[in-house]
Amino acid sequence: MAKTKWTIDDTHSSIEFSVKHMMIANVKGAFNDFEASVEADPADLTTADIQFTVQLASIDTRNTDRDNHLRSADFFDVENNPTMTFKSTNIVKKDEGEYDVTGDLTINNTTKSETFAVTFEGEGKDPWGNERAGFSGTGALNRSDYGLTWNAALETGGVLVGDKVKVILQFEGIKAQ
Repeated sequence: MAKTKWTIDDTHSSIEFSVKHMMIANVKGAFNDFEASVEADPADLTTADIQFTVQLASIDTRNTDRDNHLRSADFFDVENNPTMTFKSTNIVKKDEGEYDVTGDLTINNTTKSETFAVTFEGEGKDPWGNERAGFSGTGALNRSDYGLTWNAALETGGVLVGDKVKVILQFEGIKAQ
């Protein structure tokens, strides 16, 4: 099957993350404003072209003060660096419907290669006749690799914010007409 353009249905898609807080718990959040461009044969993602752009100001951890701090120059500096981008560079099939998707992730004008484990969840027609395909993905990155180094030492040892950020992706695409 040839590559097909898929439009991401943002009402059925998400980009979420979690990071350690005080070395004892995880804080979760999401980016609510993003766009993605996918050209792929869902049955074989190895030739896919995948790109997405996230509006960093859309960060939502369900805490306004924390979200505003994350938007500040201490973290994302959204005034000067409003977006995070990803562009796939290599996709390797690991098993049936399972892939390692490697690409260039750019945050704060720093680009690093990151790999996400992606699963093709299936495809089908919706009640209006549109063909849809679903994908999920997970990965982890070190925020310090992107200059996101703000932290505070704890009097009991350790730091307030962990360096490792877990990423959880859910994408539902609609086949372009």
